[in-house]
Amino acid sequence: MSKSKSYNGCVLFVRFLKLSSLNNIRNSTTLSMSTLLQPYRPPEWAKELQNIPSSKIQLANGNTPIYRWNLNGLPSEFAVSIKRDDMTGSTLSGNKVRKLEFLMAKAISSDCKHVITCGGIQSNHCRAVAVCSRQLGLQPHLVLRTDISNVDEVGCKGNLLLDRLCGAKIYLTARKSPYLTELKPRMEALAKHILETTGEQSYLIPVGGSDTVGLFGYISVFEELLSQGLHEQFDDIVFACGSGGTAGGLAIANYLTGNKLRIHGIAVSDDANYFHHHCNEMIKSVGLNVKSQDILDIIDGHKGQGYGISTQDELDFIINVSTSTGILLDPVYTGKAVKGMVYELNNNPDMFKGNRILYLHTGGIYGLYDGTIDNTVLRSSSSTNYVKLWTNKTDLPT
Repeated sequence: MSKSKSYNGCVLFVRFLKLSSLNNIRNSTTLSMSTLLQPYRPPEWAKELQNIPSSKIQLANGNTPIYRWNLNGLPSEFAVSIKRDDMTGSTLSGNKVRKLEFLMAKAISSDCKHVITCGGIQSNHCRAVAVCSRQLGLQPHLVLRTDISNVDEVGCKGNLLLDRLCGAKIYLTARKSPYLTELKPRMEALAKHILETTGEQSYLIPVGGSDTVGLFGYISVFEELLSQGLHEQFDDIVFACGSGGTAGGLAIANYLTGNKLRIHGIAVSDDANYFHHHCNEMIKSVGLNVKSQDILDIIDGHKGQGYGISTQDELDFIINVSTSTGILLDPVYTGKAVKGMVYELNNNPDMFKGNRILYLHTGGIYGLYDGTIDNTVLRSSSSTNYVKLWTNKTDLPT
């Protein structure tokens, strides 16, 4: 045998060993992650549902607190409390992690090495997917909607910083790309490419994690709410509705436990027709014979100039809430939803079942870091811009 052939054979053998070692590492990672899977047992009132997930992974810090919220501008006859689901974690904070407990369990149990999802450029859901994918040893792929056409202009503010720190592979598409006709086909094409080039499977998560699997995230949260005195203390639940999964989970759980409350999702994207259509699909998928329109109130009229677009009035409202109550809202979701709730309590009080309102804070704090609100914070007349030099320790600053 010639030296060149011997050398080439050694190179190929070394490459084979490296590839085998890499596959062993990946397989051992998947095996170790599979030990995190916990059997899921739905509450008694949900046991007759169809397509119940078999397992979940604990990602969220559950039993988030509930307390009275002294918002400015509320009618005197209403009492508003807040459920702090923005406290489900740090980098995994917000409502998305509740759904991902079931979705990522499905990815692990399906032996997937990649997770592909989609959303807006500052998507909280995509950020949560990037973080928990890396925690579980998976590669995140994010298809992000934006007006940006030059990748050098993307930057790393807000949720994007965490996406990048987690090594997510980011693919930009037009801001108005519809999910079914644009985003989903792209995700499927990417999964096919990954399979053909690596031999590895991908798990696809729809926008917001809002599907039959993710639905159980907020069916589980409703069980948590019941343990916190939901039926005894409240008449209505209000929250920001951005993709429909939280709305569907809460509405189904409320229906199964006797419709003792009224569920209100304030639309911050799309409209009531879209969300009812989507929720009806999820309701049907779990085997229920009821219409979304009968168990869920979607409130239109509060997305302002559009999804992810902020008006000065909306930014001023966020600052008013933070400086008066210490609760931080974001410009895309919770800021618009809380502003809409205050408006409806004042102008359409009859839409609420009672006067004891629970606002479910769905998170979004990293959206505050994208620069949108910076100029409002720095206005010279703002209470958020009291900064003085204190150079002389014997005098008070002026």
